[in-house]
Amino acid sequence: MHDGERELQDRLGTRHRADGFYARQVLSHLNDAMRDFIGRQEMMFLATADASGGCDNTFRAGPPGFVRVLDQEHLSWPELPGNGVMASLGNITRNPHVGILFIDFGATVGLHVNGTAEIVEDPDEQIGTPAGQRARLWVVTRVHEAYIHCTKRIPRMVKAPREGSCKMSEYFIPAPARVTAT
Repeated sequence: MHDGERELQDRLGTRHRADGFYARQVLSHLNDAMRDFIGRQEMMFLATADASGGCDNTFRAGPPGFVRVLDQEHLSWPELPGNGVMASLGNITRNPHVGILFIDFGATVGLHVNGTAEIVEDPDEQIGTPAGQRARLWVVTRVHEAYIHCTKRIPRMVKAPREGSCKMSEYFIPAPARVTAT
């Protein structure tokens, strides 16, 4: 627990509840139920920060099992080709602390995993992902904390099939002004 958390808990009168949560819910490892839960997930949210504290939060997805639980204290996932920005990986090279959030919107349960990460290179790019894709880089995270996310605030959602395929990379970029010839 951090000093800022304690100050707010004291000011708002939640210290007793928070202490109880930390005592009952926060583990320094992944228990059997957590490992099974992660093995079923198709997505996660990854929070990183650079050496100056500049934050990045990103989404990772794949078939169930794309995040591998290596043991009670370690998990890993492949870094598959994307837009090439490397914001999260760049942050990890300067500050290994990561926060990972897994959410099952059908069961309305979430799992926080906080820890330290390292990037591992596989120069042979062996097939190692559940979808049979090749990954040159893997992220391996050592678990420091694992705990449930409050289910009260997770909306129930169901997975819908994708209809068609469209490139959405310019979704938030306004279309260029059209020039008409006169």
